[in-house]
Amino acid sequence: MTWFFSLTFTLSWLAWTPYVLSENGLGVWHVAFPAVGGTTQLLGVLPGAYLGPIGSALFVTWAVEGRQGLRVWRDRMTGLKVGRRWFLAVLVAVPAVLTLASAVLGGRAPALPSLAVLVAYLPGLVLQMVTTGLAEEPGWREFAMPRMQRRYGPVISTLVVGLLWGAWHLPLFLTEWGGPHVDTTRVLEFTGTTVAFSFVMTWLFNRSGESMPLVMLLHTSVNNFISVMWSSMFPSLSPEYAMHAFLAGSVVAALVVLVATRARLGLPAQPAPALVR
Repeated sequence: MTWFFSLTFTLSWLAWTPYVLSENGLGVWHVAFPAVGGTTQLLGVLPGAYLGPIGSALFVTWAVEGRQGLRVWRDRMTGLKVGRRWFLAVLVAVPAVLTLASAVLGGRAPALPSLAVLVAYLPGLVLQMVTTGLAEEPGWREFAMPRMQRRYGPVISTLVVGLLWGAWHLPLFLTEWGGPHVDTTRVLEFTGTTVAFSFVMTWLFNRSGESMPLVMLLHTSVNNFISVMWSSMFPSLSPEYAMHAFLAGSVVAALVVLVATRARLGLPAQPAPALVR
Protein backbone atom coordinates (compact mmCIF):
# COMPACT_ATOMS: atom_id res chain seq x y z
CA MET A 1 0.00 0.00 0.00
CA THR A 2 2.87 2.40 0.76
CA TRP A 3 4.35 1.77 -2.67
CA PHE A 4 0.98 2.26 -4.35
CA PHE A 5 0.18 5.58 -2.70
CA SER A 6 3.74 6.89 -3.08
CA LEU A 7 3.90 6.02 -6.78
CA THR A 8 0.42 7.39 -7.42
CA PHE A 9 1.30 10.81 -6.04
CA THR A 10 4.82 10.92 -7.49
CA LEU A 11 3.95 9.87 -11.03
CA SER A 12 0.83 12.03 -11.30
CA TRP A 13 2.38 15.14 -9.78
CA LEU A 14 5.50 14.85 -11.97
CA ALA A 15 3.36 14.42 -15.08
CA TRP A 16 1.19 17.41 -14.10
CA THR A 17 4.15 19.72 -13.46
CA PRO A 18 4.33 21.05 -17.07
CA TYR A 19 0.59 21.76 -17.01
CA VAL A 20 0.85 23.54 -13.65
CA LEU A 21 3.77 25.69 -14.85
CA SER A 22 2.23 26.43 -18.27
CA GLU A 23 -0.02 29.31 -19.32
CA ASN A 24 -2.90 27.05 -18.29
CA GLY A 25 -1.59 27.19 -14.73
CA LEU A 26 0.90 29.46 -13.01
CA GLY A 27 2.22 30.97 -16.24
CA VAL A 28 5.87 30.33 -15.36
CA TRP A 29 6.40 28.34 -18.55
CA HIS A 30 5.19 30.36 -21.53
CA VAL A 31 3.58 27.46 -23.33
CA ALA A 32 -0.15 26.81 -23.57
CA PHE A 33 -1.61 23.34 -23.84
CA PRO A 34 -3.90 23.00 -26.88
CA ALA A 35 -7.58 22.42 -26.32
CA VAL A 36 -9.08 19.11 -27.43
CA GLY A 37 -12.85 18.93 -27.42
CA GLY A 38 -13.00 22.41 -25.91
CA THR A 39 -10.74 21.63 -22.94
CA THR A 40 -7.01 21.44 -22.23
CA GLN A 41 -7.55 18.81 -19.55
CA LEU A 42 -7.33 15.85 -21.93
CA LEU A 43 -3.69 16.70 -22.69
CA GLY A 44 -2.84 18.42 -19.41
CA VAL A 45 -4.54 16.26 -16.78
CA LEU A 46 -5.29 12.85 -18.27
CA PRO A 47 -1.69 11.61 -18.77
CA GLY A 48 -0.91 12.16 -15.10
CA ALA A 49 -4.18 10.56 -14.08
CA TYR A 50 -3.38 7.40 -16.04
CA LEU A 51 0.20 7.26 -14.76
CA GLY A 52 -0.97 7.63 -11.15
CA PRO A 53 -3.78 5.43 -9.78
CA ILE A 54 -4.19 2.86 -12.56
CA GLY A 55 -0.52 2.78 -13.55
CA SER A 56 0.66 2.36 -9.95
CA ALA A 57 -1.99 -0.28 -9.22
CA LEU A 58 -0.96 -2.37 -12.22
CA PHE A 59 2.76 -2.06 -11.46
CA VAL A 60 2.47 -2.98 -7.77
CA THR A 61 0.04 -5.82 -8.54
CA TRP A 62 2.45 -7.25 -11.10
CA ALA A 63 5.47 -6.81 -8.80
CA VAL A 64 3.81 -8.47 -5.79
CA GLU A 65 1.32 -10.96 -7.24
CA GLY A 66 2.56 -11.56 -10.79
CA ARG A 67 0.34 -12.62 -13.65
CA GLN A 68 -2.21 -14.22 -11.36
CA GLY A 69 -2.78 -10.89 -9.65
CA LEU A 70 -3.22 -9.17 -13.01
CA ARG A 71 -5.78 -11.80 -14.04
CA VAL A 72 -7.76 -11.19 -10.85
CA TRP A 73 -7.54 -7.44 -11.53
CA ARG A 74 -8.83 -7.95 -15.08
CA ASP A 75 -11.74 -10.12 -13.94
CA ARG A 76 -12.81 -7.58 -11.32
CA MET A 77 -12.52 -4.71 -13.80
CA THR A 78 -14.73 -6.42 -16.37
CA GLY A 79 -17.06 -8.36 -14.07
CA LEU A 80 -20.76 -7.48 -14.14
CA LYS A 81 -21.69 -9.07 -10.82
CA VAL A 82 -24.97 -7.23 -10.42
CA GLY A 83 -28.14 -6.89 -12.46
CA ARG A 84 -29.03 -4.09 -14.82
CA ARG A 85 -31.28 -2.51 -12.21
CA TRP A 86 -28.18 -1.46 -10.25
CA PHE A 87 -26.81 0.44 -13.23
CA LEU A 88 -30.22 1.99 -13.89
CA ALA A 89 -30.46 3.00 -10.23
CA VAL A 90 -27.11 4.82 -10.39
CA LEU A 91 -28.02 6.54 -13.67
CA VAL A 92 -31.24 7.85 -12.09
CA ALA A 93 -30.11 8.47 -8.51
CA VAL A 94 -27.09 10.66 -9.24
CA PRO A 95 -28.95 13.31 -11.31
CA ALA A 96 -31.89 13.15 -8.90
CA VAL A 97 -29.79 13.75 -5.78
CA LEU A 98 -27.69 16.51 -7.36
CA THR A 99 -30.78 18.23 -8.79
CA LEU A 100 -32.60 18.12 -5.45
CA ALA A 101 -29.57 19.36 -3.52
CA SER A 102 -29.00 22.19 -5.99
CA ALA A 103 -32.65 23.25 -5.87
CA VAL A 104 -32.70 23.29 -2.06
CA LEU A 105 -29.37 25.09 -1.61
CA GLY A 106 -29.92 27.57 -4.43
CA GLY A 107 -33.61 28.18 -3.87
CA ARG A 108 -34.28 27.65 -7.55
CA ALA A 109 -36.44 25.14 -9.36
CA PRO A 110 -34.54 23.27 -12.08
CA ALA A 111 -35.16 24.16 -15.70
CA LEU A 112 -35.73 21.51 -18.34
CA PRO A 113 -32.41 20.81 -20.12
CA SER A 114 -32.25 21.59 -23.81
CA LEU A 115 -32.45 18.81 -26.37
CA ALA A 116 -28.79 19.33 -27.29
CA VAL A 117 -27.77 18.79 -23.65
CA LEU A 118 -29.88 15.64 -23.36
CA VAL A 119 -28.35 14.26 -26.56
CA ALA A 120 -24.83 15.02 -25.30
CA TYR A 121 -25.34 13.36 -21.93
CA LEU A 122 -24.75 9.73 -22.93
CA PRO A 123 -21.67 10.37 -25.14
CA GLY A 124 -20.27 12.52 -22.33
CA LEU A 125 -20.80 9.66 -19.87
CA VAL A 126 -18.99 7.21 -22.14
CA LEU A 127 -16.06 9.65 -22.46
CA GLN A 128 -15.94 10.08 -18.69
CA MET A 129 -15.89 6.29 -18.20
CA VAL A 130 -12.81 5.79 -20.40
CA THR A 131 -11.00 8.84 -19.03
CA THR A 132 -11.77 9.72 -15.41
CA GLY A 133 -13.35 6.40 -14.42
CA LEU A 134 -10.69 4.18 -15.97
CA ALA A 135 -7.82 6.37 -14.78
CA GLU A 136 -8.81 6.68 -11.12
CA GLU A 137 -11.08 3.91 -9.85
CA PRO A 138 -8.84 0.90 -10.64
CA GLY A 139 -6.43 2.43 -8.14
CA TRP A 140 -8.50 3.98 -5.36
CA ARG A 141 -11.24 1.37 -5.19
CA GLU A 142 -10.12 -1.79 -7.01
CA PHE A 143 -6.57 -1.87 -5.62
CA ALA A 144 -6.66 0.06 -2.36
CA MET A 145 -10.02 -0.70 -0.77
CA PRO A 146 -9.90 -4.53 -0.58
CA ARG A 147 -6.42 -4.47 0.93
CA MET A 148 -7.17 -1.60 3.31
CA GLN A 149 -10.45 -3.09 4.52
CA ARG A 150 -8.90 -6.42 5.42
CA ARG A 151 -6.56 -4.67 7.85
CA TYR A 152 -8.36 -1.54 9.04
CA GLY A 153 -12.06 -2.14 8.40
CA PRO A 154 -14.35 -0.17 6.07
CA VAL A 155 -14.66 3.14 7.97
CA ILE A 156 -10.96 3.85 8.60
CA SER A 157 -10.07 2.64 5.10
CA THR A 158 -12.65 4.91 3.52
CA LEU A 159 -11.43 7.92 5.50
CA VAL A 160 -7.82 7.30 4.45
CA VAL A 161 -8.62 6.68 0.78
CA GLY A 162 -11.02 9.65 0.69
CA LEU A 163 -8.43 12.03 2.14
CA LEU A 164 -5.65 10.80 -0.15
CA TRP A 165 -7.98 10.90 -3.16
CA GLY A 166 -8.72 14.55 -2.41
CA ALA A 167 -5.06 15.44 -1.70
CA TRP A 168 -4.00 13.81 -4.97
CA HIS A 169 -5.87 16.56 -6.86
CA LEU A 170 -4.11 19.45 -5.06
CA PRO A 171 -1.71 20.53 -7.87
CA LEU A 172 -4.65 20.78 -10.27
CA PHE A 173 -6.12 23.65 -8.25
CA LEU A 174 -3.25 25.73 -9.66
CA THR A 175 -4.53 25.12 -13.20
CA GLU A 176 -7.65 25.68 -15.28
CA TRP A 177 -9.03 22.49 -13.77
CA GLY A 178 -9.48 24.27 -10.44
CA GLY A 179 -11.21 27.26 -11.99
CA PRO A 180 -10.30 30.94 -12.02
CA HIS A 181 -10.90 31.64 -8.32
CA VAL A 182 -9.44 29.15 -5.88
CA ASP A 183 -9.03 29.67 -2.16
CA THR A 184 -8.53 27.51 0.89
CA THR A 185 -12.27 27.16 1.44
CA ARG A 186 -12.80 25.62 -1.98
CA VAL A 187 -9.94 23.15 -1.49
CA LEU A 188 -11.33 22.12 1.89
CA GLU A 189 -14.82 21.75 0.43
CA PHE A 190 -13.47 19.54 -2.34
CA THR A 191 -11.56 17.34 0.12
CA GLY A 192 -14.60 17.06 2.37
CA THR A 193 -16.60 15.98 -0.66
CA THR A 194 -14.13 13.26 -1.66
CA VAL A 195 -14.22 11.88 1.88
CA ALA A 196 -18.02 11.91 2.13
CA PHE A 197 -18.50 10.55 -1.39
CA SER A 198 -15.96 7.81 -0.67
CA PHE A 199 -18.35 6.34 1.91
CA VAL A 200 -20.96 5.97 -0.82
CA MET A 201 -18.37 4.53 -3.19
CA THR A 202 -17.19 2.01 -0.60
CA TRP A 203 -20.76 0.91 0.14
CA LEU A 204 -21.51 0.39 -3.57
CA PHE A 205 -18.18 -1.39 -4.11
CA ASN A 206 -18.84 -3.82 -1.26
CA ARG A 207 -22.56 -4.24 -1.82
CA SER A 208 -22.14 -5.00 -5.54
CA GLY A 209 -19.53 -7.69 -4.97
CA GLU A 210 -16.73 -5.30 -6.00
CA SER A 211 -18.22 -4.54 -9.42
CA MET A 212 -15.82 -1.99 -10.89
CA PRO A 213 -17.98 -1.01 -13.90
CA LEU A 214 -20.74 0.00 -11.47
CA VAL A 215 -18.34 1.92 -9.21
CA MET A 216 -16.87 3.72 -12.21
CA LEU A 217 -20.38 4.61 -13.37
CA LEU A 218 -21.20 6.19 -10.00
CA HIS A 219 -18.06 8.34 -10.06
CA THR A 220 -18.40 9.43 -13.67
CA SER A 221 -22.16 10.07 -13.44
CA VAL A 222 -21.43 12.85 -10.96
CA ASN A 223 -18.73 14.38 -13.17
CA ASN A 224 -20.86 14.09 -16.28
CA PHE A 225 -24.01 15.59 -14.74
CA ILE A 226 -22.11 18.60 -13.40
CA SER A 227 -20.15 19.09 -16.64
CA VAL A 228 -22.96 18.57 -19.15
CA MET A 229 -26.35 19.23 -17.54
CA TRP A 230 -26.01 21.29 -14.38
CA SER A 231 -25.55 24.77 -15.88
CA SER A 232 -28.44 24.18 -18.29
CA MET A 233 -30.75 23.21 -15.43
CA PHE A 234 -29.63 25.99 -13.07
CA PRO A 235 -28.56 28.87 -15.35
CA SER A 236 -29.10 31.56 -12.70
CA LEU A 237 -26.90 29.91 -10.07
CA SER A 238 -23.16 30.35 -9.67
CA PRO A 239 -21.15 27.26 -10.73
CA GLU A 240 -19.96 27.03 -7.12
CA TYR A 241 -23.43 25.76 -6.19
CA ALA A 242 -22.71 22.58 -8.15
CA MET A 243 -19.91 21.74 -5.72
CA HIS A 244 -22.05 22.78 -2.75
CA ALA A 245 -24.75 20.39 -3.98
CA PHE A 246 -22.23 17.59 -4.48
CA LEU A 247 -20.93 18.03 -0.93
CA ALA A 248 -24.42 18.19 0.60
CA GLY A 249 -25.67 15.18 -1.33
CA SER A 250 -22.54 13.18 -0.47
CA VAL A 251 -22.78 13.97 3.25
CA VAL A 252 -26.45 12.95 3.44
CA ALA A 253 -25.85 9.77 1.44
CA ALA A 254 -22.79 8.91 3.56
CA LEU A 255 -24.77 9.28 6.78
CA VAL A 256 -27.57 7.11 5.39
CA VAL A 257 -25.27 4.23 4.42
CA LEU A 258 -23.31 4.48 7.68
CA VAL A 259 -26.47 4.25 9.78
CA ALA A 260 -28.23 1.70 7.58
CA THR A 261 -25.24 -0.67 7.52
CA ARG A 262 -24.13 0.00 11.11
CA ALA A 263 -20.81 1.24 9.72
CA ARG A 264 -20.15 -1.99 7.81
CA LEU A 265 -20.64 -0.17 4.47
CA GLY A 266 -21.79 -3.35 2.77
CA LEU A 267 -18.73 -5.38 3.76
CA PRO A 268 -19.79 -8.98 4.47
CA ALA A 269 -19.29 -10.06 8.06
CA GLN A 270 -16.35 -12.35 8.64
CA PRO A 271 -17.46 -15.91 9.52
CA ALA A 272 -16.87 -16.93 13.10
CA PRO A 273 -13.97 -19.33 13.58
CA ALA A 274 -14.95 -22.97 13.87
CA LEU A 275 -14.80 -24.50 17.33
CA VAL A 276 -12.23 -27.24 17.83
CA ARG A 277 -13.75 -30.21 19.58
